[in-house]
Amino acid sequence: MEYTCIVCPRGCRLTAEKVTEDGKEIIKVTGNFCPRGAKYATEEMTCPMRTVTSSCYVSGGDEKMVSVKTDDTVPKVKIGQVLDAISKLSLTAPVSVGDVLIRDVAGTGRNVVATRNVGAL
Repeated sequence: MEYTCIVCPRGCRLTAEKVTEDGKEIIKVTGNFCPRGAKYATEEMTCPMRTVTSSCYVSGGDEKMVSVKTDDTVPKVKIGQVLDAISKLSLTAPVSVGDVLIRDVAGTGRNVVATRNVGAL
């Protein structure tokens, strides 16, 4: 499989393949400039992960919406469930950067947090 690493701006072109070494199946990655690229390609082959970003409506605030994100990557197959949970949020100002809005979203072990401040009116 071929990938372009998205971990940093370098954008290494990676090749990852399953190979057998010493009787064990491993994933061999080439083309990476740093170890993060190897980790990224391995995750892409086994369990792709992404950070989810979105926004939510806020009532009683000096802004109508607040931006939110997961505090770490979640399995790509769970993104729909994460977004569904975010869409059901009902927030009231004030909201502060870093406020945990949903704990263990969609059973991922990750939290949804606010990424900006919204003051109360």
